[in-house]
Amino acid sequence: MEKLPHYPDTRNDPEPYNQNYKDDLRASLQMNAWIMGVIGTWPLKHSGIVTLWYRVLNVICYMLLAFLLIPSSTFIVLEIKDFYNQLKLGSALSFFLMAVMKYCALLLREDDIRRCVDYIENDWRNVKYTEERRIMLENANFGRRLVIACGFFMYGGVLLYFIAIPLSRAKIVEEDGNLTYRRLPFPVPSAILDSRRSPINEIIYVIQMCGGFVAHNITVAACGLAALLVMHACGQLQVLMSWLDHLVDGREGVNDTADERLAMIIQLHVRILNFISLTEELLHEISLIEVVGCTLNICFLGYHLMVEWDFQQPVSGLTYLILLISLTFNIFIFCYIGELLTEQTVKVRESSYMIEWHRLPKKTSLAVILILCMSNATTRLTAGNIIELSIGSFGDVIKSSVAYLNMLRTFTT
Repeated sequence: MEKLPHYPDTRNDPEPYNQNYKDDLRASLQMNAWIMGVIGTWPLKHSGIVTLWYRVLNVICYMLLAFLLIPSSTFIVLEIKDFYNQLKLGSALSFFLMAVMKYCALLLREDDIRRCVDYIENDWRNVKYTEERRIMLENANFGRRLVIACGFFMYGGVLLYFIAIPLSRAKIVEEDGNLTYRRLPFPVPSAILDSRRSPINEIIYVIQMCGGFVAHNITVAACGLAALLVMHACGQLQVLMSWLDHLVDGREGVNDTADERLAMIIQLHVRILNFISLTEELLHEISLIEVVGCTLNICFLGYHLMVEWDFQQPVSGLTYLILLISLTFNIFIFCYIGELLTEQTVKVRESSYMIEWHRLPKKTSLAVILILCMSNATTRLTAGNIIELSIGSFGDVIKSSVAYLNMLRTFTT
């Protein structure tokens, strides 16, 4: 196995194993840093002007979300009388309420996010062999593709809901033709502000569009963070399996003993388990919000899609379809990466079992039992320590959404 150049003697040496680790780290984290940096949730290592700017961004994001939630919630109470329109606006606002809760969770978990990023940086710094680097790059690229797919659907939903639908509707004419305006995506009660007048109508529209972008960006940021952390953990587990494969015979051109290789394997395994535990603690609130919120929103979007689909004017129906796909894909990502992590921990257990322990020195072979015992405890991601994230859970979410949809149809017909 080809070794990376400038290989130092110990892992405690300040000189990194991987001389290109900064480029690899940047490629791994850059997209997440962009998405989370826009809303001020990416952890910073240094305080100062940037930290102050992040706090200003946090206040702006909260204000934009509040400007959407509070007036529209008041509008439901004061001015909407029929149940369907109350349900339609309320279901849309539930997505923004989810965004507020996820945003709070990201800000409260800022220290944990920083610790996870430090873990990732050290792992890239300590890559020893080209095989390890290849494994980590493959997992990082896969996680990045998941984020791109999630962002494509989410930002597409923003464009359709806040631009395509308002522009496709005819302008409303009132007061004998003296007042013409466009209906806002989220109505504002007249008791608070007369949003029909120009330029108030245009200003509120721009503010609501910015709030919509923030809410969808928070969803992409949460999904991207989960994909980044879990795929990095999967990559590290694959690196561990590579070390297990070379435990007995070692690597060509590397002079080390079986005891040294075993010690490195145990240290790496403990480090990975600590990282997974930190990831689970960081994500379980966000995952719970996603599971519960997406179950309800998939139900609502499916209902609105059936009621409002019109082949003559498909913009509204197409918007609901894109949003339905985006939320379904979003919860699928959470469940899928949870399934991947579980599969990798099972593979580590199988690799530990398949070690040719009889070829190891007696004392060393006894230590393999420790690896088997640690590998036997399969690590799983959960939503709020309640729901296990897996493909089976994704099926349960879809079945629950369909069941709620049928109940809603029965109730409203």
